[in-house]
Amino acid sequence: MADRRTIPDYALLTAAFALLAFGLVMVFSASSVVAQDATGDPAYYFKRQLAWAGLGLVGLVIGAVLPYSLWRRHAPWIFLFTLGLLALVLTPVGITSHGASRWLGVGSLAFQPSELAKLATVIFYARWLTSDPRRLRSLWTGIVPFLIILGVVTGLVILEPDLGTAAAIAGTSVAMLFMAGVPILHLLLLGLVLAPAALWAIFAEPYRRERFFAFLDPFRDPLGSGYHIIQALYALGSGGLFGVGLGSSILKRYYLPERHTDFIFAIVGEELGFLGGVFVIALFAVIAWRGYRIAALAPEPFGALLAAGITTMIVLQAVVNMGVVMSVLPITGITLPLVSFGGSSLVFTLSGIGILVNVSRYARHA
Repeated sequence: MADRRTIPDYALLTAAFALLAFGLVMVFSASSVVAQDATGDPAYYFKRQLAWAGLGLVGLVIGAVLPYSLWRRHAPWIFLFTLGLLALVLTPVGITSHGASRWLGVGSLAFQPSELAKLATVIFYARWLTSDPRRLRSLWTGIVPFLIILGVVTGLVILEPDLGTAAAIAGTSVAMLFMAGVPILHLLLLGLVLAPAALWAIFAEPYRRERFFAFLDPFRDPLGSGYHIIQALYALGSGGLFGVGLGSSILKRYYLPERHTDFIFAIVGEELGFLGGVFVIALFAVIAWRGYRIAALAPEPFGALLAAGITTMIVLQAVVNMGVVMSVLPITGITLPLVSFGGSSLVFTLSGIGILVNVSRYARHA
């Protein structure tokens, strides 16, 4: 490993902190009405998100300080531990809410192991794909083991059920496989396996099937499966260029479901307009630029693939979330990193950014 540089990537940190601060403001704005009605405290969700942000910043510092080579050394154990937590969620120990068992813990201290699984899978594949590049040349030593590993982790997540997170893990993993240099023919064969599996996952459950067709034509069922998308489009459309003003959203007043979680970008568009949406997209573009640059300048393959995987994990989730809100992608139930309300997502996203920062401190000079 190259000698460590003392200067981290400040552009990456600036974009991440800007999104974090922006997200805290938007969580308060989007959730204040429902929080006031439900708890009597309009800042209830904001305070919880602020506490999780503090924990996430601790994770960022740890990730930035610890040499990233430690993650290579412990990758298998981290991954196995995560699989254990995912399995534990499906037992009576797991916390069930709205028909899904996705949490472990007690009350407000609960967290989602599936969010840890995103980062743990990236770390594991970064090690596995770079430990023996020769295995990637063969279907039997490369693609087949890759599929088995991916099937185990995504299968456990789908059983929660959480198809959106499973899709994010699968998408990031396949991208890492491509960046590791797997032959294109092998990737095409992989696609022939994953495409039917994805279609089965979508059409196996009636509510997923309805969500998919709602994306194609939300006005076919405006009060049912298309309701989320229609209300999100109303929010974005009513914002215009400059928005109706911070805190002045109409759609957050029980018209738009998941207003401070999966659909917070719609509130951004309504209150801050087109320019507010462009601001968010620009910050994610900076994270993509700096993250992939860190990967390109990493001193060795593991660091390069680790940085590229973490960057893809964050950017892919952001693209999918905003694509859902703008009705260019089917509803997946996935948060907007650093912006949406959600403690587990916030903690592990910030921890991932910390690891990115650490890789940048070892990067070769351009």
